Amino acid sequence: MLKIAYSDCYCHPLPTGHRFPMEKYELLPGQLIYEGVVDSSNFFEPEPLAEKWILNTHCAGYWDKLQSLTLSKSEIRATGFPLSKSLVEREIVIAGGSIQAAHFAMEYGIAMNIAGGTHHAFYDHGEGFCLLNDIAITANYLLEQKLATKVLVIDLDVHQGNGTASLFENSSEVFTFSMHGAKNYPHRKEKSTLDCGLPDGIDDKTYLGLLSDNLNFIRKRFSADFIIYQCGVDVLETDKLGRLGLTLSGVHQRDQMVLNFAREFDTPLICCMGGGYSPQVSKIVDAHSQVYRLAQELFF
Repeated sequence: MLKIAYSDCYCHPLPTGHRFPMEKYELLPGQLIYEGVVDSSNFFEPEPLAEKWILNTHCAGYWDKLQSLTLSKSEIRATGFPLSKSLVEREIVIAGGSIQAAHFAMEYGIAMNIAGGTHHAFYDHGEGFCLLNDIAITANYLLEQKLATKVLVIDLDVHQGNGTASLFENSSEVFTFSMHGAKNYPHRKEKSTLDCGLPDGIDDKTYLGLLSDNLNFIRKRFSADFIIYQCGVDVLETDKLGRLGLTLSGVHQRDQMVLNFAREFDTPLICCMGGGYSPQVSKIVDAHSQVYRLAQELFF
């Protein structure tokens, strides 16, 4: 059964006019149920993550400042979110959802987190709508618990997964692959195990060819026993922050390629949703929905 982490706290309200589309987290489950892709039994309420697993990835000083809401104005500005207790609690639940999803993926082959993909969070600070790095937290948890020995992060959000890259820059156990807009945020890129910078306006054919080449490169050089897929849909041509040229069909083929890559090696996989900033929230939801449909078609 496809298991999906979802909590009401994912829809944490933001000030009117804030550019981050929180409503997608509320609309996506309803869309999937309406289409008959899933029903209520597919969803699980994630539990808040225990502190020890946060400190397994992030430094104590940063964690203390999050808990006490004492980030500086510049640190808050870097995250892009107004800091609040409920926002920190949201991030803790999201990370817990990714870890619980990982356990379901080991049982069923794949699992999802309606939120997650917070790849801009570093060891000691947050950036770009990310406070805690659920991708890194999950990878470190799997390694620490000896549930995996080699973790592959496939990050296809339009923005480089700079926090994840930094956290695993010297790791031989975690392979970080980021395929992102070369001229997009973050302007200072970190070093992933494998980076692929994309030109503005890239089309489906060129993008998918590069993705195939990079997955073939990884196939020959790294044998993963768990995959974390950051499947942001801000690669769409309609995205106001993305600057790439992918169509909805191109995103579908992208997701299909990654899910088939996992199936080829019988490797458990979790999907974290990542970014999506098209002006029409319906386009964001439609794009995110595709990976859930594919998960049902390919794994169940």
